[in-house]
Amino acid sequence: MALTTYKWTTEKYHQAIDQGLWSDERVELLRGEIIVMAPEREPHAYANTEVADYLRRQLQGQAQIRDAKPITLPNYSEPEPDIAVVQPLGPAYRQHHPYPENIYLIIELSYATLSKDLNEKKSIYAEAGIPEYWVVDLQHRQLWVFRTVINGQYTAEERLTSGTITPMAFPAHTLEVQQLIDP
Repeated sequence: MALTTYKWTTEKYHQAIDQGLWSDERVELLRGEIIVMAPEREPHAYANTEVADYLRRQLQGQAQIRDAKPITLPNYSEPEPDIAVVQPLGPAYRQHHPYPENIYLIIELSYATLSKDLNEKKSIYAEAGIPEYWVVDLQHRQLWVFRTVINGQYTAEERLTSGTITPMAFPAHTLEVQQLIDP
């Protein structure tokens, strides 16, 4: 007997959420599959708040910082990245989550999910054309930076443990790597 799986569309996923299907669990849609999200431990929660607040101060008025909120991607994915730096569209987000064209930068903070963030999530974000993706490795105190999407893959990669970094969408803003990896 062949095993058949059901691929969720974003529309069906939203309908299930509206019906309260996962009201007691944190889930996200990745490539049409419902994924239960790992519980957030203290180091991750603390770092997420501190990094998001740092970005809000640095990019004030130029971008909206959404932490742990969904984004809608074309590949049947609606992940909830730790931080999404998006266009400040105000009330438009009452009607839809940010789409790829609204997103400047995605940041995942990894304490127990480094492999997933460096592989599956990176691939999903690149396929959707997200121009810049950062992974903060909280255990090893390093920042992975992925840029330049060509044919659905990031072609530029670097790993930082100190110094500064300038987000591609905000060339006038220099961020301290230390504030990101060890807030």
